[in-house]
Amino acid sequence: MTETLYTPDYSSLTFNYYVYGGRQVIDPNSLEELDTREIGVPYGSPENVEQPVQRIRDVIRSVTAMTNKKAAFLVLAVENQSNVHYAMAVKDMVYDALQYAKQVEKAIASHKKAGDYKDADSDEYLSGFMKNDKLMPVVTLVIYFGPKAWDGSMSIHEMFEYDDEEMLAIVPDYKINLIAPAALGDDDFDKFNTSLKEVLTFIKYSGDADKLEDAVNSDEGFQHLGRTEVDVLNACVNASLTMGESEVELNVCQAIQTLNERAAEKAANQERITTLVNAIKNLMKNMGLTAEQAMSVLDVSESDREAIAPRF
Repeated sequence: MTETLYTPDYSSLTFNYYVYGGRQVIDPNSLEELDTREIGVPYGSPENVEQPVQRIRDVIRSVTAMTNKKAAFLVLAVENQSNVHYAMAVKDMVYDALQYAKQVEKAIASHKKAGDYKDADSDEYLSGFMKNDKLMPVVTLVIYFGPKAWDGSMSIHEMFEYDDEEMLAIVPDYKINLIAPAALGDDDFDKFNTSLKEVLTFIKYSGDADKLEDAVNSDEGFQHLGRTEVDVLNACVNASLTMGESEVELNVCQAIQTLNERAAEKAANQERITTLVNAIKNLMKNMGLTAEQAMSVLDVSESDREAIAPRF
């Protein structure tokens, strides 16, 4: 399984859950797609700069969110993980720092193009970034699509072995924002307003057949799960859900029932084959027959003979 994976774009909806408890503060229609390539160009003269640093995010959007009747301009990013990333705090910090550097570079370029440095003081002129210039907050949310508990560090400080509290007090920390199925309670799932609710619910209970069946049967959303969501579940927890080429949605309730019936049939057939093998071995032992003779006496079908052959 790869470390990251493609998922539907849940940007606004996950932030509405994580930040606003499910309230629809961020309008999906206000999201503007940004370049997922974060490029940091070191400051300095062109002949002395080193190779630029580039990182590629999974999803990044700019958004205008209305809070207390005031417009708040934000940059929202999502990192999708199918495995625990034990350096996630560093990864997110680098992404966010590069985004802030990009904003600074754009501000500098804007002032140069406008030629408005004539009224700037020496500090502003040398900085390129004016005293009244502002940055947009960058918020990265990690969505973990694994069934086990996230056991990685939640901050830069947690990654240190150094434990001098006085020194750490002046070392900036960086904490990750995380959504992990195992940590979600039943009430949390109800705060999602998209198929992400069903995806995370399925993942959380994928190791407990009874709880999964209860969850699937009690949520109507599982009757209309899309192909992308099915692909995510198959990739993350080996759900073994199948869809026909012409199908656009899957009734997971029926799919699980079919899987259970097939599993029961397979188990019953294996038990029957085991019983048949024991009967053949008894004939061979008690009557001195070969395996072929014993199978003829028991009138074993050709298909069963093929299944039994490797055991002799």
